[in-house]
Amino acid sequence: MSAMKGERIGLIAGNGRFPVVLAERARRLGVQVVAVAHEGETAPELAALVPEITWIHAGEIGRLIDAFKAAGVARVVMAGGITKVRLFEDFRPDDRGLALLGRLGSIRDDVLLRGLATELEGEGMAVVDSTLYLGDLVPTPGVLTRRTPTEQEWSDVRYGLRAAKEVGRFDIGQSVVIRRGSVVAVEAIEGTDATIRRAGALVRGDLVVVKACKPAQDTRFDLPAVGMQTIRTMLEVGGRVLAIEAGRTLMLDRDEMLAAADEGDVAVVAVEETAP
Repeated sequence: MSAMKGERIGLIAGNGRFPVVLAERARRLGVQVVAVAHEGETAPELAALVPEITWIHAGEIGRLIDAFKAAGVARVVMAGGITKVRLFEDFRPDDRGLALLGRLGSIRDDVLLRGLATELEGEGMAVVDSTLYLGDLVPTPGVLTRRTPTEQEWSDVRYGLRAAKEVGRFDIGQSVVIRRGSVVAVEAIEGTDATIRRAGALVRGDLVVVKACKPAQDTRFDLPAVGMQTIRTMLEVGGRVLAIEAGRTLMLDRDEMLAAADEGDVAVVAVEETAP
């Protein structure tokens, strides 16, 4: 379902550029965004882009739902993640959050997000695809930069895509870093940028970064996203190729990101599971 001018939509905002870009797009379309943002995670600049914002701590499910109900929201979109470390160190569930955790028995990303979606739907709020308003930022297959990967790099992309899918089956992370047929780093709770830096500390230069959806990914939330910071981090450590899954990855600030990649001679490609 497309956006309707004057609609009020709920935004569950996590970290990174994703919530900000979504709010900017929604405002240009005349959509009123009611945001629930997370302390210590969500970019403060989001507050200037939305007419209503409620700041919560991770786990305050009751406050999140109450904010949307008070605003009369019928549809909700999730954008951006919550750092897993925060879930271990600064998780403050309210009564409804504790009840949800008791039913779920896990804080794995997929389990938590599906549980939250079920809670919202039980209150009459539909959780919609996270690419809402952002379809043009989801790439189709192809080489997106001036530089094309070498034969060796294409081999690393294919291997990395298979490895990322296997890692994703266990809900560990979405990214792997490859160098000449060897896995240098696998994303866990630290996030993609920290994974790339860790790989660079181990083996500097000629790194191929592959980011892909988990095999059972629910595209309503936790969709892989890359942006300017991804390219900056790759340039710090001598990264040469960024491969993302076509049709299932968001390229935030796409034009600026690809321009920076071209300037740094980094190849960016969108691939399917049958990569060339």
